[in-house]
Amino acid sequence: MMKSINKIIVSLLITVFAASSCNYLDVVPDNVATIDHAFSDRYTTEQYLATCYWGMPKSAGWNENPGIFGAMEMVFNKENRTQGGMRFGLGEDSPTSALINYWGGTGTMIRSLYAGIRECNTFLENVDGVEDLNRYEKERMKAEVKLIKAYMHFYLISYYGPIAPLKENTPINESTEGVRVYREKIDDGFAYIVALIDEVIESGALPQAIENRTTELGRFTEPAAHMLKAKVLVYWASPLYNGNTDYNDFLDQNGEPFFNQTYDATRWQNAAEACKDAIDVCTAAGIRLYDTSDYVATKAMSDTTYLVNTLRSIVSERWNPEIVWGNSSYPVNSGLQSPCLPRLEQGTSSSSSGKMSLPLSTVELFYSENGVPIDEDLEYPYSTRYNLRVGDEAHKYYIHQGEQTAVLNFQREPRYYSTLGFDRGKWYGNSYKNFPDNDAEALYPRNRFGEYSSVFQPGDYNATGYWPKKLVSINTMFRDPNSVTYETYPFPDMRYADLILFYAEALNEMKESPDAEVYQYVDLIRERAGLKGVVESWENYSNQPDKPKTKAGMREIIQRERKIELACEGVYYWDSHRWKTALKEQNRPIQGWNVNATGLQDYYTVTTIYQQKFTYRDYFAPIPESDLTRNPQLKQNPGW
Repeated sequence: MMKSINKIIVSLLITVFAASSCNYLDVVPDNVATIDHAFSDRYTTEQYLATCYWGMPKSAGWNENPGIFGAMEMVFNKENRTQGGMRFGLGEDSPTSALINYWGGTGTMIRSLYAGIRECNTFLENVDGVEDLNRYEKERMKAEVKLIKAYMHFYLISYYGPIAPLKENTPINESTEGVRVYREKIDDGFAYIVALIDEVIESGALPQAIENRTTELGRFTEPAAHMLKAKVLVYWASPLYNGNTDYNDFLDQNGEPFFNQTYDATRWQNAAEACKDAIDVCTAAGIRLYDTSDYVATKAMSDTTYLVNTLRSIVSERWNPEIVWGNSSYPVNSGLQSPCLPRLEQGTSSSSSGKMSLPLSTVELFYSENGVPIDEDLEYPYSTRYNLRVGDEAHKYYIHQGEQTAVLNFQREPRYYSTLGFDRGKWYGNSYKNFPDNDAEALYPRNRFGEYSSVFQPGDYNATGYWPKKLVSINTMFRDPNSVTYETYPFPDMRYADLILFYAEALNEMKESPDAEVYQYVDLIRERAGLKGVVESWENYSNQPDKPKTKAGMREIIQRERKIELACEGVYYWDSHRWKTALKEQNRPIQGWNVNATGLQDYYTVTTIYQQKFTYRDYFAPIPESDLTRNPQLKQNPGW
């Protein structure tokens, strides 16, 4: 099902336009002969369009996506802490050795986004001259490239703060001084991005949906444009960018703050309107929440397992109705899935390393079965959550009956079991013999030291005792104990549940107090997850029954709902920054079970693996020192 435009991408790496060493601050003379060839006909123009898509950030790579390890929502074991993404999460980034460098680029997989923007500008300058493309095709391609350009600028702002927008390429006859640009104020950068997206929307050139699913999957559509605009406006309204007085002494070349110093409440109104427009456009295009009617089971199974598998499939079922746009230029393949997949029986090969680990700080976020935080639930045994309990009849589809595991793994919401895998926890699917007639007999990890899911060889083991099950496609399959066939899928950069929760957040912030409309959109997500509504759940089970009735309380609920629903998708890193909650939340021990223990009691002992640290400087990545040297007019981010 992968689109043909992806097949073209590989060949494009040999073109001069894909050269990762290109820097927008350098004056690089245009090669007229090369450009003439690149836009000589339909085929070469489609190649160049694929180049523009290829230049986007690589979401499925832990060394390429700061969201994977940046907030330490997931971690590797200590033997793999030298990976660039892990070093980034552990606070080892620096201007002299930028670990995930999208400003200047560091290689084929992490290219300068400014180089990508230059390619977009070149495309826009030349596509009209292609003779064998009709007007509709040209206008559609231009709209796509403008949206790619907006996406790249937005990524730069989210990651680095104030940027120098590259609205057009510098003509070759201009002096070097012409490209020594200044960083612009945050508001100017956001305004430019929104204007660019508005151009795309107003053109009406993007299709409502992809019709040719053989050749065009992965290209931008009208719903993607509207959702990107909604996301940009939600970020612009958020505390990091809206009246952020922490950066009052971070000044531009005119001595004025890069960040606006006065909170503007109308931004939430604008964000809410954009979210509602995006929801309407998505609905018209058939985009909606994936639910149990969409999941196709190969065998009869309990309602419990059916819901767990439905919730698992939201992310990994290819091009399902919830995906607004999937990033398929670097799909979720064996590279990301192997570390997330434990060995489910005794074998002699490390076809799955199982080393992607979820710390207890992530595990404990998920609600109880009553739909409230476990430390608020009047019925949940929070104080004894690290004790042991035997799997029983009530949990037989979640935990193997008769086996012991932590109390923490009992009485949790369905998303807990669809998102996480754990010792003695049921893992339905992903094995040639894991589709029993009775799903209570499904396979499960055995992770105490020496068991088949534990250390296979140095570096191949899970550090905490929890795996991100949701990132493993349910169609990925052990063919035998020693070999796995991985089904790839596009990384879900934009999905409908994310948009729904953006809207709920914007509504809550723009209103004096939460009302039925705010609850309605949060409850859509909760209902799909098998939970009761927010007000009902808190009134009946929480020790803070009035929390949903206050703006601050509902803000906390919406933020937690996003952390749970979008867990392991790299979203929390960006959310915790824009909310300015990272400083409070990410100075903490990163803990899990004692996975080196063979004994039951010793295994279920809380063990600290890392100490996470976060300071104000970490809200934005450093500008690489080489770029500051090349352009002295750039100012470094505070703290670096």
